[in-house]
Amino acid sequence: MSAPASTFTVRHIQLLRALIAAAAALMITFSSDHSAPVGLAVFSGFVFVTSLVQILAAWLVLPAGARWSSILQAAFGLIAGMVTGIPMWRTDDLFFIVVVTWALLTGGIELLAGIRARRTSDPLARDAITVGAFGILLAGALLLIPAGFLQEYTIDKAGTFLLSGIILGVGLFGGYAAIVAVFLGIAGLTPRRTDAAAGPAADDTPDTAQRAASTPAELGGDR
Repeated sequence: MSAPASTFTVRHIQLLRALIAAAAALMITFSSDHSAPVGLAVFSGFVFVTSLVQILAAWLVLPAGARWSSILQAAFGLIAGMVTGIPMWRTDDLFFIVVVTWALLTGGIELLAGIRARRTSDPLARDAITVGAFGILLAGALLLIPAGFLQEYTIDKAGTFLLSGIILGVGLFGGYAAIVAVFLGIAGLTPRRTDAAAGPAADDTPDTAQRAASTPAELGGDR
């Protein structure tokens, strides 16, 4: 095995994606401004950096037959990141159009890749299916927000506030990022059966194999 492949694994990809999602969730959570410019600025950085990680995964980690999903997700992420990275284009309509489209496409691709990997008993299939489903759920939740939604609400001793569709949309994206961060963080830190199985195999040195081969003779003696 080459040096990069032995030191950089799927576990590292999951943890990197978790860190990026956590950063996006924290920026939205601790921001009092949930407007389209702020939401799209965070989204742009999130999808752009995530796309770079997926390109890294396709290059260093994934086998040839499994690279298509990461490459497609990275391509759509880079396009979405560039479109939303232009400050003058950051409107409420652009937020919903781009985020919904990105979530449907990348979520659908990851879900499909997970379903196909499940047929080969890939232990990572469940993670791909779950994260892909989260993306589709995000798109569905954003589509349920009525266009031009505005509602006033009052908090005692605090005043009257205005809840809008873009505030809900940016909040939903922040919630999605938080859930993905927690899920991928747990997945990346959880030991897998494949990791446990690899340990004993590495200990099968020539001396061990020689002792194993000589055991039957020692137990049975000469006949």
